[in-house]
Amino acid sequence: MNNLDVAIDLVDNGEIEKGLESLDEILKSCDDQEKYIIAEHFYRWGFLERAKKIVEILHEFYPDESELTLLLADILIDLDEEEDAIEALNLISEDDPSYVQALLLLGDLYQMQGLFEVCEQKLLLAKNKLPNEPIIDFALAEFYLSQGDYKKSVTLYKEVVKEQEIIGGINVNSRIAESLSAAGEFEEALPFYRLAVIDKPDIDTLFRYGFTAYQAAQYKTAIEAFLQLKEMDAEYTSLYLYLSKAYEHEGMLEESYRITMDGLKMDDFNKELHLYAAKISMKTSKSEEVEKHLREAIALDPGYFEAIHMLTKFLFKEERYEEVVECIEQVSSYGEYDPQFDWDLGHAKNKLEQFSDALNHYRHAYTSFKDDVEFLEEYGYFLLEEGKHEDSIQLFKRLMVLDPTRVDIEEMLLGLE
Repeated sequence: MNNLDVAIDLVDNGEIEKGLESLDEILKSCDDQEKYIIAEHFYRWGFLERAKKIVEILHEFYPDESELTLLLADILIDLDEEEDAIEALNLISEDDPSYVQALLLLGDLYQMQGLFEVCEQKLLLAKNKLPNEPIIDFALAEFYLSQGDYKKSVTLYKEVVKEQEIIGGINVNSRIAESLSAAGEFEEALPFYRLAVIDKPDIDTLFRYGFTAYQAAQYKTAIEAFLQLKEMDAEYTSLYLYLSKAYEHEGMLEESYRITMDGLKMDDFNKELHLYAAKISMKTSKSEEVEKHLREAIALDPGYFEAIHMLTKFLFKEERYEEVVECIEQVSSYGEYDPQFDWDLGHAKNKLEQFSDALNHYRHAYTSFKDDVEFLEEYGYFLLEEGKHEDSIQLFKRLMVLDPTRVDIEEMLLGLE
């Protein structure tokens, strides 16, 4: 074993300082081929500045050596010196064997800079040079996927998968499925997801498989995929909400609730799971659990309007009007506001016989709900009870314009007028 191999082994075996000292000494007298080897190892170990210094010197002596240029470009990219990397890659001539590889790297760089048209041009030029090369088709497919051009990405991925199912550690069937799913073609995506998870499914692909099956209303398939994912990684918390929903669609409400509880054990700060647990609790007549989960969701996010409105409806049903007011005033203290708050406060304070406050809230709510028949009816009857006949008549007339079928309101108007 020569001195160079010994020094490299020292670094690889953890004796970094000793190995680097040996390499620095070797660099003083070694030939250019050995310098290149040392630079490659510096790059592999992450000593980018050391690698860059050697390669730049070599590149000055051998400007036409494309291997040197490619290594220099890789180093510059890792150092976030993209402009210098582009300048280096553009030195590689069209007749050089490394030209296509340079075009692929340039495509990546231009995409990183947001120059998408230039990126596409470089990749298409590479494809023109090597029209049947899977790596180029894959690079173009990845580009089109990132741009949301799913039709083109699917076409190219399907060409790639004829030759290779795995490229750079990426499952091409999974990419086809991902593109089809993103395009809303959920059922067409499922066979490709099945192919992707046959041998060694990764957790992200399994989640996308389950989610796509859920969107395709194939709930049994979704359940199978999510349960397999749960077995592989119970801490993949995104699975629980959709697994719960899939069970609900299958009419398995107790299983749905159990899964939400499993999810909350993993992530008690998941407001969506708390809300869904409340919905399932309501369907399974667990009234105490409904309120508990809704209050937990609101505590996590005082602006979580869906949970707030569900809680106020629950409290209205139980005629707990003071708690409705308390709930809305509490979230409002955080600067949160929704027009429904005024309607709910108007209704609650009317029930609490706080008529002046109720009137103010109804007036504020009118701006947002002037085309809502249910609101107009409630507000109109409130004004009628408060002796404001003319105002109530105007509201009932507006209601009749919106819903001419309300014979009861029409007859009442005739009596009022």
